[in-house]
Amino acid sequence: MSTNANATKPAAAPAKAVKTAITPTRAMDYPEWYQQVIKAADLAENSAVRGCMVIKPWGYSLWENIQRGLDALFKATGHVNAYFPLFIPKSYIEKEAKHVEGFAKECAVVTHSRLEAGPDGRLIPAGPLEEPLIVRPTSETIIGATYARWVQSYRDLPILVNQWANVVRWEMRTRLFLRTAEFLWQEGHTVHATAGEALEETLRMLDVYADFAENQMAMPVHKGRKTPAERFPGAVDTFCIEALMQDKKALQAGTSHFLGQNFAKSCDIQFQDEAGQLQHAWTTSWGVSTRLIGGMIMTHADDDGLVVPPRIAPRHVVLLPIYRDETSRAQVLAYCETLRKEIAAQTYFGRSIEAHIDDRDLRGGEKTWGWVKKGIPLRVEIGPRDIVADTLSVARRDTGEKRPIPRAEFVATLPALLQAIQDNLLSRSKKFRDDNTRIVDTKEDFYAYFTPANRDKPEIHGGFAMAHWNGDAAVEERIKKDLNVTIRCVPLEGGEPGVCPFTGQPSKQRVIFAKSY
Repeated sequence: MSTNANATKPAAAPAKAVKTAITPTRAMDYPEWYQQVIKAADLAENSAVRGCMVIKPWGYSLWENIQRGLDALFKATGHVNAYFPLFIPKSYIEKEAKHVEGFAKECAVVTHSRLEAGPDGRLIPAGPLEEPLIVRPTSETIIGATYARWVQSYRDLPILVNQWANVVRWEMRTRLFLRTAEFLWQEGHTVHATAGEALEETLRMLDVYADFAENQMAMPVHKGRKTPAERFPGAVDTFCIEALMQDKKALQAGTSHFLGQNFAKSCDIQFQDEAGQLQHAWTTSWGVSTRLIGGMIMTHADDDGLVVPPRIAPRHVVLLPIYRDETSRAQVLAYCETLRKEIAAQTYFGRSIEAHIDDRDLRGGEKTWGWVKKGIPLRVEIGPRDIVADTLSVARRDTGEKRPIPRAEFVATLPALLQAIQDNLLSRSKKFRDDNTRIVDTKEDFYAYFTPANRDKPEIHGGFAMAHWNGDAAVEERIKKDLNVTIRCVPLEGGEPGVCPFTGQPSKQRVIFAKSY
């Protein structure tokens, strides 16, 4: 055998292609991968109305569980639900100058009250309205007008109300769940006697959002304050939670606004204080939307499809019966039904554990891959041999691990197994965020961090950059123009003062920069 170092070495065998359920993969085309995950999981589809979506049962079940979880947290902090009109008089929107400036281009406007047949038989608008109506883009003004009637005395305060609703913002570029012309959300609107109480409420609800994102969606977030340039139109201060997606872009997952007295003055929300003096109230608003589902997809999904955290999963377990004839079919289905009832007697995170028996007449591989793509936490295959052994073949969606588990052990340890999956998803997403967060101290390093080395390759670049900033809006605007990078938030926990790398001037603390959705 030759030991000559220069001898020709045999060519390495080509790497074996890994088959995935989703094409293209994340690395190949992330935006298209995102759309294909939604399609494969049967979450939603584009509707006949441009920019709007149909949320399908599996996707809507996710939203129902998000609603259920958040609603419990809202009520635990003293809030109650109500409902306010979809239509807002144009004059209401115009009362708050910054508000109308911020939303004018996104407003859908109703100008007529009915349709009637024209000369050619086609329907045409008739009955013009005395005042155009805006289809709700957000409800500060219409709810403020209502609160002005409700509030007379300090004894009427605080008002702590939330509504679950749909809103319309006439978006030009839409993407399912992330940005659509119509979407579902909740919006909280509260009224307080003092600025301190209102600010305390604003931050309390930010904590509620962060708690829900991390502990129920397994999506780690940063809490922080928006810069004036990124503030909600008409707010004194806007606070947000920011998450990092797998393409290293940030997603604003929720906002909470301290509105000061701006909307109270424009809507004339006044009360008589304890000294008998008439005062304008202090208000807040806060909201999250179906965008959370988009965030969940981009935080946890992989190249085989959706991955759903157990705490918001529509179902926790799917039972996949395997049989060859009618005799074994009856036996296996009876076994599955008994097992399903045993599973339902167990609870996880305040819910009965839900198992679904998939007895559709499909090939085993097709059925299994369907549930992989839907992201159900656990799959259990059950055939005649498993019944004899009283052992189940259990597969985890988060790790792909598949192993036999005795039936009694599986049922008894199921809550712990679901929690292990939940913990793993949070740990994994935290590690991804931390691995893609960099402290940056020079302008050159900052620009390099957000600039791909090769612009011709669709490679993922960047992440969160923690850099000092002196508060200059011109610097913020220049970075946005140059790199399409924005300040996602000014972290609430503060930090050490330093030097702004863009101006050389003193900086109070580091802020979080990123490209974003």
